[in-house]
Amino acid sequence: MKGLLLSLLFILIHFHKVDAQDSISVLHGISRSDSSVVLKQFLQDNTHQFSYKKLIIPVTFISYGVASLSIRGLKQLNESTQYEINEHRPDHIRLDNYTQFVPAAAVYGLNALGIKGKHNFKDRTIIYGTSLLITSAITIPLKHIVREERPDFSNNLSFPSGHTAIAFASAQFMFREYKDTHFIIGISGYSFAIFTAIYRMLNNKHWVGDVIGGAGFGILSTELAYWLYPKINTILGGKKERSQTMVMPYYQKGNIGISLVKNF
Repeated sequence: MKGLLLSLLFILIHFHKVDAQDSISVLHGISRSDSSVVLKQFLQDNTHQFSYKKLIIPVTFISYGVASLSIRGLKQLNESTQYEINEHRPDHIRLDNYTQFVPAAAVYGLNALGIKGKHNFKDRTIIYGTSLLITSAITIPLKHIVREERPDFSNNLSFPSGHTAIAFASAQFMFREYKDTHFIIGISGYSFAIFTAIYRMLNNKHWVGDVIGGAGFGILSTELAYWLYPKINTILGGKKERSQTMVMPYYQKGNIGISLVKNF
């Protein structure tokens, strides 16, 4: 059970690391590229752009979670995993009520200590608040629509795991804020998200499919929040992004020059 979640974590981190390496390779190619193309790449900020690549991981997790509701083999995995957990009778602790918020709290703490993330206090608060709203708007209605019974038979609101969704929304928020400047710090939030997911099962509150699906919804919610932020900021009366000016020396085929570009 832990091996399955850790494998998913490895896939998550590997995907993000490859994406980061791709960005670095673009920078290393500056001297070999046409100056106008290079300047365009530098000036382009895809922080709030939404691409299909950002959907791969959350859609995979969500698809697994949904499939576990009806596919026999996955339902048996849910049951066998929970049987093993109950057989070992682990202590039920409630740290998962708090660890779901640790990555987001860490973003604010690190900024206060001078380790700056991508956005200022106001902007990241809007983004994270939007992420939580989207997470709740997805998970709460789904619980009442699906009505999957919890492993402890306490109610029929098992799928998806709301705690796990918030935990991964928080972890994805931390990753997005620090991935370009402090990659290791950025991925550290996933450890708390994994802890939350595991303890939702150890506390006999969720099946494997519930937490994997919840992780997908959480990641998706944060990605949507970053994409929606410019629109929300405009509605709230925020100022448009300032124009950017870049002066860059270049050398190509024996020619030396300086490029000046102003982006409005």
